[in-house]
Amino acid sequence: MSDFEAVIGLEVHAQLATRTKIFCGCSTVFGSPPNTQTCPVCLGHPGALPVLNRRAVELAVRGALALGSEVQTHSSFARKNYFYPDLPKGYQISQYDEPLARGGAVQIELEGRPRRIDLTRLHMEEDAGKTIHDGAAGSGGFSHVDLNRAGVPLIEIVSEPELYEPREAYLFLQRIRSILRYTGVCDGNMEQGSMRCDANVSIRPVGQQALGTRTELKNLNSMRNVERALEFEIGRQIEILRGCGQVLQQTVQWDAEAGLTRPMRGKEEAHDYRYFPDPDLPPLELRKAWIEELRLGLPELPAERKRQLMEEHGLTEYEAQILSLEQARVDYYEAVARQSGNAKAAANFVLNDLLREQNAAGDGAEEIPLPAAHLAELIRLVEDGTVSNSVARRNLFGEMYTTGRAPRELVAERGLEQVSDAEALAELVRQVLRDNPEQVDRYRGGKQGVFGFLVGRVMRASEGKANPLVVTELLKKEIG
Repeated sequence: MSDFEAVIGLEVHAQLATRTKIFCGCSTVFGSPPNTQTCPVCLGHPGALPVLNRRAVELAVRGALALGSEVQTHSSFARKNYFYPDLPKGYQISQYDEPLARGGAVQIELEGRPRRIDLTRLHMEEDAGKTIHDGAAGSGGFSHVDLNRAGVPLIEIVSEPELYEPREAYLFLQRIRSILRYTGVCDGNMEQGSMRCDANVSIRPVGQQALGTRTELKNLNSMRNVERALEFEIGRQIEILRGCGQVLQQTVQWDAEAGLTRPMRGKEEAHDYRYFPDPDLPPLELRKAWIEELRLGLPELPAERKRQLMEEHGLTEYEAQILSLEQARVDYYEAVARQSGNAKAAANFVLNDLLREQNAAGDGAEEIPLPAAHLAELIRLVEDGTVSNSVARRNLFGEMYTTGRAPRELVAERGLEQVSDAEALAELVRQVLRDNPEQVDRYRGGKQGVFGFLVGRVMRASEGKANPLVVTELLKKEIG
């Protein structure tokens, strides 16, 4: 890419965390049987009139404020006209020239370089339904339409074309998701479709100001897929330009299994949708006092929590970044740090052991069955020498996570107390030295790295219960 650069803009669609749809009383619960959460309003039956959901407006304003956008006291709804099987009315109610909010920004950091990504706008709209294809196109299969999602409330967050690398797009989405989850605006579950992303990408020669011809990647359902799809599409466009070809303006679909993009259709322009004001919905007028009331009700956001972790607990920027991404995680960490009195050890256990167990169990970020008090107690047991760090991590943490049992109870039941008696460990040390004469000779010959191997052998022989400090002293004494 030395002679070309990519320009990326993202459109993030986030489902607002309401119980009912944006213009009717149908449920928004995920996973219900197809076409069971519909009514004449969201099915577009003649004579049915939409009524705006106040809670959806409140959540949209909270999201806009958290992103630093300027909420407009006057906005309006428009009809976006296009024809697709999962759009029952033949148009989508959205906002066009008078959006709910303008501006705002998201701060990201890539390899130590802080970047501000400006936002163009944030607007409200309704979701379409879902089309499920049975078999490949042209193979005689069927397409099924589920309209449970039709009318689900969304906000669309549109970035300026200020992203230049796929990794920046990943970090931008990660930060957006974190902010929306902190504020309760959206649950951010990309697998269930409550947060989706469209990516616009074009290529231009380095130094050129004009944008190249763009393609749009539709409905990417994970941050990793956004990054992978952009990497492929950027490479594809560069290959076309280097071969003196022409990039076509089109919508493409990411095939995650094949690892490539496939063309879907020509890319529409705004005028193709024939926007016009929705005659059934009056303009949305918001009081400034109400907007300020919502602003004052915002929680501390990820950037502020990250700063606090670094200043108050002495964590590295990386540690603070990962901990602050999820509100449940950072709240849990701070409880463990406070109760254990050891902020660094708490961070190590949460970032390594807790995240490992959550990933293995498939638990969500907010699902932490291990009480903070139990993890704090485990840290204290390691500090006072009751158990070794290896036993705490290898023998205790996993069982504590799955059963919720207290560590002291498990230690007593399974006899996992750390052995610090030099006389009790001396014979183990001598046996390890007798079994590994070549390593002993290498150590005596100046190979210092072999010493860690010998310590590890003693620890294994003691089933992790030996005090490593005592083992180290005994080994040095025996080897001479």
